[in-house]
Amino acid sequence: MTKIPEKDHHIIEQAIYLPMLLTILNRDLKIIENSPFKLKKPYLEWIEETMKSIQKELSSIKRYMKQHQIKVEKLKSDDTFTMYLFLYKGYEEHHNYFNPRLRNRSEELLRYYLFQKGAN
Repeated sequence: MTKIPEKDHHIIEQAIYLPMLLTILNRDLKIIENSPFKLKKPYLEWIEETMKSIQKELSSIKRYMKQHQIKVEKLKSDDTFTMYLFLYKGYEEHHNYFNPRLRNRSEELLRYYLFQKGAN
């Protein structure tokens, strides 16, 4: 049974997913820069603005985690699972995430940041 309240667990998961999104968007940015698109600039600006939004949110999450003595570390990964260590106010918990779940959730969040959040 976890000692981490749901709100803080959500924050920890954001600390896992948001850096993944930045990595994905960075790769996509490089691909678009090197692509034969006729008008690259709008795509590049769209991705850069999305990245700024994610970075701003990640900064806020990191600040919250520091204030509330929360840390997350990736311990190991294989073809099926990725294990993370959550340090929460002196407690340690190990959590395994199913890699397809990480990918699917990253895709959901990417859609959110590219479409819904940008429209707000």
